[in-house]
Amino acid sequence: MFSKYRKFINGADDSSLEIDSKVSDHGPAAQSTLIGAGVTIEGKVSSHEDIVIAGEVHGVLMATNHHVHIAKSGVVTADITAKIVSIEGSVTGNITGSESVIIAATSVVHGNVECPRVSLEDGAKFKGSIEMNPGEPAQSVLPIFSVSNAKVYRSLKESGQTATKAS
Repeated sequence: MFSKYRKFINGADDSSLEIDSKVSDHGPAAQSTLIGAGVTIEGKVSSHEDIVIAGEVHGVLMATNHHVHIAKSGVVTADITAKIVSIEGSVTGNITGSESVIIAATSVVHGNVECPRVSLEDGAKFKGSIEMNPGEPAQSVLPIFSVSNAKVYRSLKESGQTATKAS
């Protein structure tokens, strides 16, 4: 879908833009915006169409019902909210996708991801948390598991006994 912008994105080739045609469902007639490699935007960006970022964006980026693609040369220091977010460049900030988030092998992401479907390719650099079911509350009490408990459980299991919960 974004391959027509290849000449505007420094260092981009058809393969770096191919991910968009696979995940976008808006068809070839859909409008899209390009933030070129030499452009820096600071503040709140709100888009009502698909957006490709090959430059820099600092602040907040919202394309609630659309696809946001950060190209290899793209640097985003912002919270991102979109239907689909695909990243090949660098993102520092929280990412919320209503449909999917794709973190490519070339990307560097520092922030939390909240989305029903997340793809993290081998080689991607990611630091943060991933919440794939934001509709359900997190467990308030997690089970405690320690090495010593595992050894006791294993020895009981090997001897044919069962472990019971102490009350």
